[in-house]
Amino acid sequence: MTQTATAATSLAVDGGSAASRPPGARRSLFARHSRWIITLFVGVLVLVVWQLVAVLFDLPTYVLPTPVDAAEALWANRQELWAATLVTTGEVLAGFSIAVVVSIPVAMLLVSFRWFETVVYPFLVLLQTVPKIALAPLFVVWFGFGFLPKVLVTFLICFFPILLDTMTGLRSSNPDMASLVRSMGGGKWSIFRKVQLPAALPHVFAGVKVAITLAVVGAVVGEFVGATQGLGYLLLRANANLDTPVLFAAIAILTVLGLVLYYAVSLVERLVIPWHVSQRAEGATTTGPAV
Repeated sequence: MTQTATAATSLAVDGGSAASRPPGARRSLFARHSRWIITLFVGVLVLVVWQLVAVLFDLPTYVLPTPVDAAEALWANRQELWAATLVTTGEVLAGFSIAVVVSIPVAMLLVSFRWFETVVYPFLVLLQTVPKIALAPLFVVWFGFGFLPKVLVTFLICFFPILLDTMTGLRSSNPDMASLVRSMGGGKWSIFRKVQLPAALPHVFAGVKVAITLAVVGAVVGEFVGATQGLGYLLLRANANLDTPVLFAAIAILTVLGLVLYYAVSLVERLVIPWHVSQRAEGATTTGPAV
């Protein structure tokens, strides 16, 4: 009996950590990695099919270069592409940052003062309806071919999504919670800090994530209209020279840039509002529910 009890105790100590682990926890590691494995597999499959189509049909390089051609062009022009990437990234970050700094306070003013919304908001909507590519030539005429016109185009493209989502978030706070804070002696600042801001943050980050992807578009549009450097300028030059491999290399860099910036904002969102249901739902989807 003593030996049986000892064996049972040993088994519980050695295997208990694995046996007592919830099924959801055991599946979580596989579920997390399977998502990226599937994505990587699909991406590699697309590249393989692309390579086979270009080779089997003997397509000219200027029509459809193979992934190998694009990779060779990326490596051969790496210094120029790197310099252009730095320029475009600076324009993206500058325009996006200004949009965040300006749009959130403006949204707070629009929500707080009815007269301000009545006067200003229609003009903001009117500005949003104007195609930004139509404003880019004006900015080139006014400010030249330098850094500023691209930043302004990026700012205008990023501004409205952040503004609208912030306004929605500030207005989605629970009025009962505001009344509770007010009954406990809290003023407008306490209501904003404890009720309105937590309710608005998920909406703010939703607008910011939309804006950061549009920021890349804004910078490239500005470079299309008038620039002497940047990835947009390289795209135009490669298109004029029918240098399609460089076109694909620049497009690949822009895609990676957009992905990196988007996931950087998502990381900040997870750090700032880990308590929100969207973050918990994302974690449950990624890791699997604990049973």
